Amino acid sequence: MLEAVMVKKLRDYTLDLTLAVQPGEVMVLMGTNGSGKSTTLNIIAGLLEADTATITLHGECLCRTGEDTDVPVENRRIGYVLQNSAVFPHMTVRDNVAFGLRARRLGRSEITERAGLWMDRMHIADLADVRAGNLSGGQKQRVALARALAIEPGLLMLDEPFTALDADSTQTVKDLTRRFVKKMQIPCIVVTHRVSDSTEIGDRACVLSCGRKEWEGLPGEMPESCTVCHCK
Repeated sequence: MLEAVMVKKLRDYTLDLTLAVQPGEVMVLMGTNGSGKSTTLNIIAGLLEADTATITLHGECLCRTGEDTDVPVENRRIGYVLQNSAVFPHMTVRDNVAFGLRARRLGRSEITERAGLWMDRMHIADLADVRAGNLSGGQKQRVALARALAIEPGLLMLDEPFTALDADSTQTVKDLTRRFVKKMQIPCIVVTHRVSDSTEIGDRACVLSCGRKEWEGLPGEMPESCTVCHCK
């Protein structure tokens, strides 16, 4: 389970937020541009320092202000998929998927086995020797998802992962994400600005407005008055 309480003063407002995500649950974090969605993910990942924060993951404290507790980014066991996938274009699909495993100094045979397993699961095994820069947007996102899940994370976070994808690729990434979040029983946060995304992938939705929680509940019950995009 992820539990996060954070406060950070930003240029236009103060982010003041409490989140809890259960194992196997997909929490969809929504709001207009600049509402604090990506800032929230970056604080949880340890890429951005909050003014005050307490973040625990499966009972382990990752960050607690005032107690000198701040687990380094590389030790937080968080899989993070960005909007632009952030694959390494000069590296093959196989090397991209194996990147996080190598960073954790696993043995060569284990790296090979786990990278191969996740390429199979993401239906990209036939692209193993292709340079990532030559892939389509949907293929790159599946590579990024495989890389994030190969490390067996305690938390999966996706920041606007569907923005640049066509309809078929979007549905594929949504289906794969839900399948393995449920199978691995890991908490998951997906940032999006579209209600249609939330109803298709989310178990619960949280709408942010100027760094504060405007509404939280089942995606299909979101009021029309919420400050999100109600486009398809």
